[in-house]
Amino acid sequence: MPMHSQHRQTVIERLKTSRHGGLTTTEAHDRLKEYGQNEIQHELRVPAWRVFLRSLLEPIIIILWIAIGLTLVSASYDFIVKNDHAHGMAAIYEGIVILIVILVNSSLTYWQKLKAQKSLDALSAISRHQVNVLRDETWQKIDAVDLVPGDVVDVKIGDFIEADLRWLTVNELQINESHLTGESDAVQKTRDSLAADTELGSRTNMGFSGSTVVNGGGIGVVTATGMNTELGKIADLLQQTKQQKTPIEQTVSALTKRLMFASGLVVIVAISYDLVKEYLNTGTITVVGLMNNVSGAIALAVASIPDALPVVLSIVLTIGARVLARNKGLIKSLSSVETLGATTFIASDKTGTLTKNEMTVTRFFANGINFAVDGNGYDPVGEIHAVETGKDVQAADFLPFIHSGILNNEAQIQRDEIGNYAPLGNPTDVALVVLGHKAQVSRDDLLGQTGDQDRDILRILPFESTRKMMSTIVKVGDRYELLTKGAPDVVMRHAANAKLVDQLVDIAAANEVLEQQILSYANDALRTIAVAQRELTQDEALNATQEELEQGLTILGIAGIIDPPRPEVQKSIATLRKASVEVVMITGDHAATARAIAYRLGIVKDKQAQVVEGREIESMTADELFALVPDVRVYARVSPEHKQRIIKALQQHEQVVAMTGDGVNDAPALRAADIGIAMGINGTEVTKDSADLILLDDKFTTIEKSVAAGRTIFANIKNFMRQELTTNVAEVLSILLGTFLITRPIGHISELTPTLTTIMVLWVNMISDSLPSFALGYDEPEQDIMAVKPRDVKRSVLADHLLSRVLIRGFVMGLAVFVAFYWAAKSGMQQNEAQTVAFLTLVFGQLWHVFDARSEHTLFRRNPFSNPYLLAAVLFAAISSLTITLLPFFNTLMGTSPLSWQVYLAVIFLPAIPTFILSGIKELFKIKIW
Repeated sequence: MPMHSQHRQTVIERLKTSRHGGLTTTEAHDRLKEYGQNEIQHELRVPAWRVFLRSLLEPIIIILWIAIGLTLVSASYDFIVKNDHAHGMAAIYEGIVILIVILVNSSLTYWQKLKAQKSLDALSAISRHQVNVLRDETWQKIDAVDLVPGDVVDVKIGDFIEADLRWLTVNELQINESHLTGESDAVQKTRDSLAADTELGSRTNMGFSGSTVVNGGGIGVVTATGMNTELGKIADLLQQTKQQKTPIEQTVSALTKRLMFASGLVVIVAISYDLVKEYLNTGTITVVGLMNNVSGAIALAVASIPDALPVVLSIVLTIGARVLARNKGLIKSLSSVETLGATTFIASDKTGTLTKNEMTVTRFFANGINFAVDGNGYDPVGEIHAVETGKDVQAADFLPFIHSGILNNEAQIQRDEIGNYAPLGNPTDVALVVLGHKAQVSRDDLLGQTGDQDRDILRILPFESTRKMMSTIVKVGDRYELLTKGAPDVVMRHAANAKLVDQLVDIAAANEVLEQQILSYANDALRTIAVAQRELTQDEALNATQEELEQGLTILGIAGIIDPPRPEVQKSIATLRKASVEVVMITGDHAATARAIAYRLGIVKDKQAQVVEGREIESMTADELFALVPDVRVYARVSPEHKQRIIKALQQHEQVVAMTGDGVNDAPALRAADIGIAMGINGTEVTKDSADLILLDDKFTTIEKSVAAGRTIFANIKNFMRQELTTNVAEVLSILLGTFLITRPIGHISELTPTLTTIMVLWVNMISDSLPSFALGYDEPEQDIMAVKPRDVKRSVLADHLLSRVLIRGFVMGLAVFVAFYWAAKSGMQQNEAQTVAFLTLVFGQLWHVFDARSEHTLFRRNPFSNPYLLAAVLFAAISSLTITLLPFFNTLMGTSPLSWQVYLAVIFLPAIPTFILSGIKELFKIKIW
């Protein structure tokens, strides 16, 4: 028989578990071995060998394969036609080296992708869903993947249902099962047995994996896990979507395609020029002339592409994810790293993010009397006394208010391992519990009384962000009471009267007194909560709906609760404002409270700043809200639907919006935002699943650090791309200048001799340029990284004069390389020596330039010793590049040659001159284009 058709006790016996003790650790361990982990088997990842093969077919790599083909053609011609074995072997060496470069590059790309995935998997493990499970007669938190059939679990609003369950206890439990049924309406759950043929969508006594709790709570026993759940049975319909390329990856992909086109064009132009030159000189075009140009064509093809760009990009993005993790920010996709740096608006909840979430009742109004409460935090020590000096008050004046507040409450305080009081439950509820202890009253004491004060909790109507109230039905002796607490304005709308000086005053007459008290508290930055009650009949208590019950209330009092701002938040908000990132407070609190807190934090500068309330948004058209949002910084009394409208209106202004949230109803707003930010400690599992960034410490300052990290990462990407592309421009230009300007032999140098050999170009691209470029990913931000406006995500990575800098610096560097080659030829050097001079001029030119590429300004603005990784990379590149000109093996392989010490000094230091001159001119005259 199916589980839903059996009595719950039969189900427990069938699963060999206990309702009150759960499974033992040993039983759970054995069942985990038997059933496996509670996971849905998603689409298998691409096999490792296929990932590697794909890396061999990247657009940049295709150019290198073409270059290998040209070397084989050249070698074949040398061996077969010219019978020139020395030149043929040189071509073979070039092909082998290019092949090695391809394999190394692809291996690094493959390795880095695997490493990045492992790193993200490890970070994602931090945010694994947790469940509250009963084992060894103790409720404890475990990873959802460790659930087994027979586990007894407890769920509440905002939780995911992590396995298929049979409900044992339900308390106003409503579940969203749209992923299975397609119906968005929540399903009210029961615990009664159903007919065996009941359809899936009507099995109200079951909970299904992948569902979310949208109201109430319940206790259930796990009946199926993993692929045995209803979700597992349709797993083939729920495969993960294809991962999209990040914006920077899309930019690089487009850039690569343009470079491929440019590479082909440059090679065709160069070969065509030489052939035309041959035709003009001889009147014919020969195969010999064509083949003589192949060496230069190969060098040009290799020089025109940044071979190591994909590897370096992947490494820098991974470094960025690790930086965010160190700052307590768990990023769920690399694209979010970039978007963080471009954020222009941060819409933040107040409680727990901007404030400490350590709520304390410091004042309350009950029976028409204003009371003050001593003490702070969760330590239940403090006196309750009337604010008005000399006023004679009795405990009876405030005890009904306190009794209602702590009975309609599921929070607790308990001592931790070092003896301090720690909260358990909703912070507002905790504040009321602490107030009760200060009045020498606790929930357990009240529920433990006998006789006509014997109390029993019958029903709980949990708090909802849309309803803004929580109610509990209590049987007191033979009487029935509804105890309600919630937002004062909402409770007042549902009230019939208020208790003032031992009299029941009609709510219309009491409104002015209550509203004056609420405003007074709000102006002192106190959150307010109203406490009310209502007498019920037995039939109402047991059968009435939520809407029917929460009417005709009697207001017992108003509590003023302080939630002090986090001391570090004010500085973070000032930093973000300096960075042109606006912070918007969106809260469910009273407007005056929200304004007072916003003023203290520096979100608004005027004590009378405009606050827009949810009821105003409700009456606005989309155009009216669109016109309003650019100037408003505080929203109060808003619902989740209002949050979505605010976000969309800001996005229509082309703002990049980050949104924080912790409740289940925040999930749609987080998905609507450009960056959804969830609380890692107090956030619900649904919210974390919808977010792009999870704050592992729930602190607003982590958002500020993440924005700074995102900007730094993007700045480093731009810097390394500038370095890589500048070198490519220099390589191409130096070879083209040799092709176009050297039209006859110079000394020992033929007019067909390329300025640089193919292997020299590969060395520069893969070693002397890529290693320092990679080290740029470790650069700390420039001092003014948070003093500039956010970048426009629609603009190219080569915007803001980056392209002009690449072209100008590359032109000057390429000209210097050509001049060095021409000087060496004029000085009577052999071919290998002249090419070595050009090679080292290029190497040290780009090594000096990398220190300028670190800055948006000039090299004079940054300490050259602040990045030890860069210094080590530059030193290694310099020493290794000099070494290969001295060793015979590399002399044969690369065509290098030893030089005199005077020439070595010249090629090391003279290439620094263009960089220092250009940087100096820019520093003096503030010329942006270079």
